[in-house]
Amino acid sequence: MAFQTLHEIVRRGRQNLSRNHWDYLIGGADSETSLRRNRQALDSLAYRPRILNDVSDVAVSTTLLGTPLRIPVVLAPIGSLQVFDAGGGAAAAEAARDFGVLQILSSVCLPDFEAVAAAVPGPRIYQLYLMGDQGWMDEVIARAMAAGYTGFCLTADTQVYSRRERDILKGFVPPSGSRAGASDFSYQARMTWDTVEHVKARFDIPLVVKGVATAADAQRCAGLGVDVVYVSNHGGRQLDHTRGCIDCLPEVVEAVDGRASVLVDGGFMRGADVVKALCLGADAVGVGRLEALALAAGGAPALVRALEILEHEIRTSVALLGAGGLDDLGPGLLAPAVPVNAPGVLSAFPLLGEDY
Repeated sequence: MAFQTLHEIVRRGRQNLSRNHWDYLIGGADSETSLRRNRQALDSLAYRPRILNDVSDVAVSTTLLGTPLRIPVVLAPIGSLQVFDAGGGAAAAEAARDFGVLQILSSVCLPDFEAVAAAVPGPRIYQLYLMGDQGWMDEVIARAMAAGYTGFCLTADTQVYSRRERDILKGFVPPSGSRAGASDFSYQARMTWDTVEHVKARFDIPLVVKGVATAADAQRCAGLGVDVVYVSNHGGRQLDHTRGCIDCLPEVVEAVDGRASVLVDGGFMRGADVVKALCLGADAVGVGRLEALALAAGGAPALVRALEILEHEIRTSVALLGAGGLDDLGPGLLAPAVPVNAPGVLSAFPLLGEDY
């Protein structure tokens, strides 16, 4: 693709989306405070770079659950990818394979998880919303394992579907919302720690728990053998008035204490954002809205290009911090700062309103 910057990709994605689908993507719950806090929290951290270190060969690759990652980024589970590109979850899977990162496929994406696995074989995590009882869940997990999925994700912060006023005011029901409404969504509300224990006891598959925001819950996850503790507030789309996700990260990392990998998402749009999370102990960062915007801009090729640009930004930030690689990152490279831009879902792209 000819895109040279993430600005261009975001702008093209915006141009290609209808108002309904645009609002569905960029909106949040109620007052959208959680959404804005995600960006405010990221912008409230400044770098403290070191100098005169050899950064001539900066390495930014890593692994997660045994899968090599070209950069410490995963494609976060985002519902209804099919409204951003006709290929839906399969298009995202192609981009993940072609670039070299791990995809977490949402259960409210099309094609369904078995069709995606057949079309694009390879390591992948399946994120499931509970729409049935324990027997139903067990059957789906078994099918996912048979299809080749290498990890399973339970989203724990979506006990009920939130109020998203951008959609309500227009009477728009997104595909993910309609699919949830057509099933018994109350099973999500009934999910407990017993569910986590059951999955760990019954299935030999790495387990991700997404939606962790406190040390207490992170410690319990690690104690139950959860393989990946995923810090998230659902992109500000569920509970309003939460903390920014990167503000939750340090206490989660401390509580896990190396017993599980730690992922984080929530407002991450640029390479500099990713590096801040790595400095605070995250093993990898999930990108969701950027994933959808890139698909809207030009399908799988545009998403690959977005990841290439993100890689360049990550490598540049690491080098200019004076770090030779990911192992050299740490909290000492960060300091509190006053944000210079008003926080918003797209505030990481200040040139969007300019004529470039």
